[in-house]
Amino acid sequence: MARIALLPAGSVSHEAAVHLLGDKHELVHYKLISDVFTSTANGDTDYSVIPIENTIEGSVNLHMDWLVHEVDLPIQAEWVYPSIQNIVGRKQEIQGDWTTVKRVLSHPVAMAQCTQFLRKYLPHAEQEHVSSTSEAIRMVKNHSEEGWVAIGTRLGAATHQLDVLEPNVTDHDNNFTRFILVGQSPVTSAVESAAKTTMLVTLPEDFPGALHQVLAAFSWRRINLSRIESRPTKRQLGSYYFYIDVELSLDSILLPSAIEEIEALGCQVRVLGSYPSYSSKSWALEQPHNLEV
Repeated sequence: MARIALLPAGSVSHEAAVHLLGDKHELVHYKLISDVFTSTANGDTDYSVIPIENTIEGSVNLHMDWLVHEVDLPIQAEWVYPSIQNIVGRKQEIQGDWTTVKRVLSHPVAMAQCTQFLRKYLPHAEQEHVSSTSEAIRMVKNHSEEGWVAIGTRLGAATHQLDVLEPNVTDHDNNFTRFILVGQSPVTSAVESAAKTTMLVTLPEDFPGALHQVLAAFSWRRINLSRIESRPTKRQLGSYYFYIDVELSLDSILLPSAIEEIEALGCQVRVLGSYPSYSSKSWALEQPHNLEV
């Protein structure tokens, strides 16, 4: 039985972890994403569950930067999970009257996913960002009769014995979050999956057109890139690396040769993981799959 680090009980990360891993592993909850990462980096847990990208809000830059700059934990799997947010509070306190709400709490990404509802029904309420949707619900639980509500999951509401005041308040039905499982040991599963490799490419400073040459190394081999994003290296202003997702395994013939070509250009390449990808939305809506870790 593996020990899995993740954000607090009742968060979307919690729902997503149960969906992928089932209930046969020990889930260790932390309030902050930094504690999730460091618990696995220090060996206190075997894996971490990290939300990395959202359909509406895009990349979670803080989590990407932790993966790149703070820890050395390979990506061992990825999957998507629907992010369904709800207004959570006490029915007896709010009584269906949104004007009684004084404060709305949630994670900033979840808050941004519900802009239309907040603008229409709660424009008067103060918005407060906290570390997770579950933490927001916990804070609402501890502040009764103050007109506080949270944006969070049904699991979070049930965990803290609160009510779902309004279900599914996200702006779009097509709201999915991509999660990664990071740790030192590979995972196995009987469930069919695609292969993916994530790498960082840092360009040489004195090579005009280097990015074009990097992309050409993939293009002429007909290697598909599902994502390419620039992020600052944090070394100096104007210095960036490129975060690239490749729809191919390192075990293939083509990808290692593409990496060799890119390195021959003077680029630095760091592979963050080569792993199974359960990224189709139809997979996300199926029953839990109990990945072996």
